[in-house]
Amino acid sequence: MSALTVSYALLFYAAFAVFVIGLTLKIRAYARTPAPLKIATTPAPITQAGVRWRLAREVVFFESLFKSSKWTWLFGWAFHVTLLLVVLRHFRYFQEPVWLPIVLIQPFGTYAGFIMVASLGGLLARRWLVDRVRYISTPSDHLMLVLLIIIGMSGLAMRFVSHTDIVAVKAFALGLMRFDWQALPADFALLVHLALVAVLLLIFPISKLLHAPGLFFSPTRNQTDNPREVRHVSSWAAALDKKA
Repeated sequence: MSALTVSYALLFYAAFAVFVIGLTLKIRAYARTPAPLKIATTPAPITQAGVRWRLAREVVFFESLFKSSKWTWLFGWAFHVTLLLVVLRHFRYFQEPVWLPIVLIQPFGTYAGFIMVASLGGLLARRWLVDRVRYISTPSDHLMLVLLIIIGMSGLAMRFVSHTDIVAVKAFALGLMRFDWQALPADFALLVHLALVAVLLLIFPISKLLHAPGLFFSPTRNQTDNPREVRHVSSWAAALDKKA
């Protein structure tokens, strides 16, 4: 077993552990954070069914972003949709045999990578070219976009420029799942791609990428607009009332 294979295997175990544990702790903190006020962004639904439908529209169509900025919505929505296709395409490396839906999505996932990188380029350009966005952008905002762009470009390079032994890559991925490590090809593009994916997993729980699960815990989105009909009492306030 080469030192390269061992290093990357340990790196991915550590990255996956940090990702899962960190994300779990963050979601737990979101769920336990009190929401003492009714602050649903109006116009807001007045029923729980309406709230669920609103969240569904937000997750699938980025409704609020569409209303605020059409160009940002276009780049952001295109990135998330193509990212989903790319991630689903990569499931083939962790399945044997590969499920039929994953087989059917392969050609779409391949070319979705180009749109994904172009969309990220548009979002990065927005950070520089729009004055009000550049003013509130931090170095981490730029670095996160650059990281995602390099991950996408290195993946496309393995597919269209310098071909990688995908059979060996799949054996390595399955070996990680089964704790039966297999040799990892020493291709430069592959090593860069995998290393940056591991970095992404490591920083995900402490980055702005947490907007993905955080959306579901946002009081402006998950509350009904019924302050006149129902008195809103947060859980911690209700506990104080009982003690009193």
